[in-house]
Amino acid sequence: MNDRKQHVVKMAHELFINKGFQATSIQDILDYSGISKGTFYNYFSSKNELLMAIFKTIYKDLEKMRDELLIGQDRSDIEIFIKQIEMQLITNRKNRLIPLFEEVMVSKDTEIKKFLEQGKLRNIQWIYHRLIDIFGESKKPYLLDCAIMFMGILRENIKFNRIYNESSANISRIVRYSVNRLVNMVEDLSENKEQLLQPELVESWFPNCKKQHYDLNKKIQHIIFLLKNNIGSDKNHIKAKELLEFIEEELFGTKSPRQFLIESAILSLKTEHEDEWRKNLTRLEQLLEEYFKLIKD
Repeated sequence: MNDRKQHVVKMAHELFINKGFQATSIQDILDYSGISKGTFYNYFSSKNELLMAIFKTIYKDLEKMRDELLIGQDRSDIEIFIKQIEMQLITNRKNRLIPLFEEVMVSKDTEIKKFLEQGKLRNIQWIYHRLIDIFGESKKPYLLDCAIMFMGILRENIKFNRIYNESSANISRIVRYSVNRLVNMVEDLSENKEQLLQPELVESWFPNCKKQHYDLNKKIQHIIFLLKNNIGSDKNHIKAKELLEFIEEELFGTKSPRQFLIESAILSLKTEHEDEWRKNLTRLEQLLEEYFKLIKD
């Protein structure tokens, strides 16, 4: 998105917050952002598309920040998940997305309502995959149910804390409290073998390569995590750690990872000779080949 288009998105977001989506006209957007009608329609086919661009922009940034929290970390660490959920709630509050969301959901605008419903499904899908990271494949049959119930618990806890305890509402405390309930649910459902929805349902929501990207990213991050754990403390090993961190940042911290730089870093890492290191590095090379083939396709 070019700078001028980003400016229109930002200005429209401010208008929608202050005036309301339905009450804001396209002329209001033109006047407030200082563009012509022709420029507007060059960027967006309708006010609906502009609103969707606002949500997409915010959640794209959120996805990037959530992924960055996982760099170099153990994906099964529930504390990282707690931080990711806190970040999501803070992002929603900072951008005042909930009032916008609620205004649209009570309207008769089926196009945007469908778009937002898909966003809710994507969020459930993300939580489900993160729960697999945390609780393991053995609990997988129960984790879609748990992801859905967790979002309900979290949403209601936040809502009632705002209503009755707004002056001292603490997002971190609410998230941790809700995650503790989630842990209990996972254990209870798996122990009693209770299941409401089949987890295979998740992939039917978005029959594209999204899951393939997710799984591949997860494998790459895990291999890098193993390589870092095998690094010693001498000068050469510190250099190797810096190269691994560079690969992570290039892959998951930039919009367009530069393949030639990553391949150069891998070449430098091949100076390490431990058997386990070479085995994991070879596996990382294979995954990176698959990664760049996938994003090119």
